[in-house]
Amino acid sequence: MPTLSIVIPIFNEDEIIPELYRRTMAATELWCKDFEVVVVNDDSTDNSLLLLEALNREDKRWKVISFSRNFGHQAAFLAGLKHATGDYVAMIDGDLQDPPELLQQFYLKLQEGYDVVYGIRRKRKEVFFKRLAYSLYYMILDNFAEIKIPLDSGDFSLIRRNVLDEMLKIPEHSLFIRGLRSWVGYRQFGYEYERDGRFGGESKYTLGKLFRLAYNGLFSFSQFPVKLLTNLGLVIILIAIAYSVYALIAKFFFPDTPQGFTTLAIGIFMLGGIQLLSLGIIGEYIIRIYDESRKRPLYIISKKEL
Repeated sequence: MPTLSIVIPIFNEDEIIPELYRRTMAATELWCKDFEVVVVNDDSTDNSLLLLEALNREDKRWKVISFSRNFGHQAAFLAGLKHATGDYVAMIDGDLQDPPELLQQFYLKLQEGYDVVYGIRRKRKEVFFKRLAYSLYYMILDNFAEIKIPLDSGDFSLIRRNVLDEMLKIPEHSLFIRGLRSWVGYRQFGYEYERDGRFGGESKYTLGKLFRLAYNGLFSFSQFPVKLLTNLGLVIILIAIAYSVYALIAKFFFPDTPQGFTTLAIGIFMLGGIQLLSLGIIGEYIIRIYDESRKRPLYIISKKEL
């Protein structure tokens, strides 16, 4: 059994793969002689698969798993984790923003008695709007999550086998792996690091995919949507009471005060909006229950090069 497994999801990264191989091998061979790299090709449309298969032929330590279609970043990580056989399992993105050279430092922290070491980005390098959105999201998650999910942490981590085994027992369809990692507990350590820019190409994590990942985190690990509805309901009730008091005072003490249509229309539109929002949030929970009940696989593997 390999001592170390490194799981890397890949989607259209043919510009990066040669450098990814070089840096991963150079960094890992310095401190670990018994390791494997499990690369999951998420149905790339460029030459990524050809390059990965060539690496597999040259170096059998590089295992390649290919999906039948694009199932997404989190599903690719899950597939790699399920095929990893090491006593220690690392998760690292394939764009080299998470430096493989840090895995040795993660391993040294594990030797101090920790079970999980995960990376915490010291400073985000995205545009201001994205940084603001991340900050707001993590603030909400920090205040409303049922568990403590570290701020600015990602999937980049090194995990002991016993912790991973517990994570893989959780059959959730709405994947948010860093949330599952926090949920299982054990002794965990956040290692601050400077996240690099992409080595090449453009980010494949679109705004829509990021939003979906954040969505899964909020709905799977917090009560924020339901609490939002409750708080909105309380605010509407208070506004209604205050307006009722105003209307009664105006009617009995200021009978000449004009009673216009605008206020009534605003009230109707506001209540209608709150009701639609409520139905949408309730519907989201129903959809998630439906997804879990269908028990469709999270991914389908079309080819393996192990």
